[in-house]
Amino acid sequence: YNVCGVSSITSPEFKKTHLILSERRRGLAQEKMTENGVFSRDKVLTIDTMNPTVKNVEYAVRGPIVQRAMQIEKELREGVKKPFTEVIKANIGDAHAMGQQPITFFRQVLALCSYPELLNENMFPEDAKNRARRILQACGGGSVGAYSASQGIDCVRQDVARYIERRDGGVPCDPDNVYLTTGASDGIVTMLKLLVCGEGASRTGVMISIPQYPLYSAALAELGAVQINYYLNEEKCWSMDLSELESSLAEARKHCNPKALCIINPGNPTGQVQSRQCIEDVIRFAAKERLFLMADEVYQDNVYAEGCQFHSFKKVLFELGPEYSDNVELASFHSTSKCYMGECGFRGGYMEVINMDAEVQAQLSKLVSVRLCPPVPGQALMDLVVNSPQPGEPSHITFMKERTATLSLLAEKAKLTEQILNTVPGITCNPVQGAMYSFPNISLPEKSIKEAKALGQAPDMFYCMKLLEETGICLVPGSGFGQKDGTYHFRMTILPPTDKLKILLAKVKEFHQKFTQQYS
Repeated sequence: YNVCGVSSITSPEFKKTHLILSERRRGLAQEKMTENGVFSRDKVLTIDTMNPTVKNVEYAVRGPIVQRAMQIEKELREGVKKPFTEVIKANIGDAHAMGQQPITFFRQVLALCSYPELLNENMFPEDAKNRARRILQACGGGSVGAYSASQGIDCVRQDVARYIERRDGGVPCDPDNVYLTTGASDGIVTMLKLLVCGEGASRTGVMISIPQYPLYSAALAELGAVQINYYLNEEKCWSMDLSELESSLAEARKHCNPKALCIINPGNPTGQVQSRQCIEDVIRFAAKERLFLMADEVYQDNVYAEGCQFHSFKKVLFELGPEYSDNVELASFHSTSKCYMGECGFRGGYMEVINMDAEVQAQLSKLVSVRLCPPVPGQALMDLVVNSPQPGEPSHITFMKERTATLSLLAEKAKLTEQILNTVPGITCNPVQGAMYSFPNISLPEKSIKEAKALGQAPDMFYCMKLLEETGICLVPGSGFGQKDGTYHFRMTILPPTDKLKILLAKVKEFHQKFTQQYS
């Protein structure tokens, strides 16, 4: 009882306290007294009540290093003195941001599609106008601002199918198995959504290469799937090792249900191009172990090294005969963001599925309908990539000249990067056979490793952060992609203009020597 003789159990204050405690126990929003005596409610969405799988998502390509690089850029604009005058971002494969020029024909057609009144002008070649008219006729209301079919514009999917048939030497491609996507990432995540299910020991496991592109680990973490690592062989130019696949799978089966195998070819971040024999081995392995294959082939035009050639998984699958081509389930992915196009911002891409169960494919079509449709300008761009100017058309000569020049320059910069990095004591760089990146191995002094661990950082994160602060160069530590214990790397893109790339490499060389001396 209180001083007035009234039971405190029935007092308004007790009831309010009891209600708050009950809500707290049930995870409901609580009220707090503010300074002016007004009650305010706690947030409904807090770090404790949010989806826990999201907290497990990491994406090193845009992680702490890049966030700090953006802060430094701001500081430079505000007049803060640094040992450098600009930040050189070599952390991401964003070709146009690095100065790569767009293909003229692509931008002409996209301009015409975006502003059809230009079709009445004489400043564009006729083949560009014809492509734009064809695309616009397939759009609702003749506008790229209209929704398309969820699977993508019919004529674009037909063009993609014809492109795949040409690429693969006549292997048939059904347009109904082609899904246009918001970049390759959209298709990859969509396929993982279909694959992942179960709990505990029945939870879906997905095999991914280490090093890997962090999209895969991030998507698997968000979906609550089990990430099954298989290590690429750095000593053999990041090749795939069948015995590694077998041992990794056998270990994973003890605690999950492995259902899929992901391959990135040409490789990101490692820049390797897998041999045909390797691809055959992987297909046979997937068939034997009943694994769904996911082939990330977005760098298929980026092959530079002598003796290397891109082989699509689909082509090799069909050349192995009906035992494999009629049974192995495969999803392959391509994008407008890489190769010679570099059109990252348009978010164009496609996915082809092979041997998918008909009922599952119906569910896939339902799933893609939820996001309405991929960006229509991105679909238009994808059409231009797979249906580029042909001999005899007005734009063909210019198109081929620009395409060849872009790929030739990338090949030169790939060789330059490998050569210069290999002159640095303590840095070893495999040949950059393809894609847009090098992933050199860096030897770090024990003292620096201990200091990094004392700060709670991975040693190569510590190294890359020091590099950024002292030189303005933004790279991504190898720990963000995965690597064998006791090894350290960084990923850098070969995309900067040649003069800037030389400056970058010279700074890395100077920094590494200084860093090694400082911590020895």
